[in-house]
Amino acid sequence: MAGGGVRRISSGAPWEEEFGYSRAVELPNGLVLVAGCTSVVNGVISGEGDPHAQAMNAFAVAFGALKQVGLEREDVVRTRMFLTHARDVEAVGRAHKELFDAIRPAASLIIVSGFVDPRLVVEVEVEAYRPGGSGEAGGA
Repeated sequence: MAGGGVRRISSGAPWEEEFGYSRAVELPNGLVLVAGCTSVVNGVISGEGDPHAQAMNAFAVAFGALKQVGLEREDVVRTRMFLTHARDVEAVGRAHKELFDAIRPAASLIIVSGFVDPRLVVEVEVEAYRPGGSGEAGGA
């Protein structure tokens, strides 16, 4: 791993190259930080007009990044949900409960003014933890 044991993961999304960021970053202490994820997959917004569906799709994108480092939903220790409308709190909160009720990560839900595409109403971030912090996928 370059950069002092930091591993950077790409999902191949065009904005990663254009804006210079990684989909996820794995730190040597076992923490994995996943960048903001929306329901854009292969350039198409999935769940347009449905905040619950957008949240579920955005979390699926985040889980895909975690899989690249050998982690699962159960390894998530923090979530952040960003919404453009307070009216969507219940729908997005319901999606979070469906995914994390048994896991109970620390969570934040924040209302923001908007995203790069006005059809997007939800963006999520997740942080996961690998016990033992080997910095290698599948580490102890």
